Amino acid sequence: MASSAPLLRLEGASRRRAGRCAVAALDLKLERGEVLGLLGVNGAGKSTTLALIAGALRPDAGRVLLDGRDLAEHPQVTRRLLGWLPERVPLWPELTVDEHLTAHARLRGLRGRALTHACADMLARLALGPLARRLAGVLSQGQRQRLGLACALVHRPALVLLDEPANALDPVQQVALRRLVREEAARGAGVILSTHLLSEVTATCDRVAILHEGTLRHDAPLAAGDEAALERHFFAIAVAGEARAA
Repeated sequence: MASSAPLLRLEGASRRRAGRCAVAALDLKLERGEVLGLLGVNGAGKSTTLALIAGALRPDAGRVLLDGRDLAEHPQVTRRLLGWLPERVPLWPELTVDEHLTAHARLRGLRGRALTHACADMLARLALGPLARRLAGVLSQGQRQRLGLACALVHRPALVLLDEPANALDPVQQVALRRLVREEAARGAGVILSTHLLSEVTATCDRVAILHEGTLRHDAPLAAGDEAALERHFFAIAVAGEARAA
């Protein structure tokens, strides 16, 4: 893995969806071990951006580079390097929690003891052990969210994409999620946490990028004590957008 290149770089990435520009000429990068908060109101383009990074969507213009390689030319890179939790967790209702983890680990190339250890580790880290034999179709929303996280992380990906990961989690689980994100960064993974909750960004992230109407409006490190200034900046961007729309 080339250490000189950023883990992730978007260069002028644009994408139209449903006849409108969802993401416009987006330039963004992420280093290994960094947690980036992708902040924006609903409809700002956050989920489209993550889908472009994950390779689920192709940019209409520009490119996405993962570990220095263009995803359009090397789509197989995503399976090996990427873990993605979409906003709507894709689960098979007829499979158990343990079967989900095993299937995702196999899809990422894990076998034998490595697979067994990885699944056991995720069951423990996400407090899913007591639910291992339970069908996904009967899980609560919070349990589904935790299973989705476990499936995204089971192969120890270099890049972790989390789309509104705190959805349906209670306060205790939200604190555990923040700890989990910091653990992933500590082992060298780059993490993008997409949310409309400013509190999740200030509690978890090293850097914040604010999207509004598909355009990057702010990108800067987040230091202790910046919360009030960031809140004012975020709401100023949102209010200005609403004024233009009116």
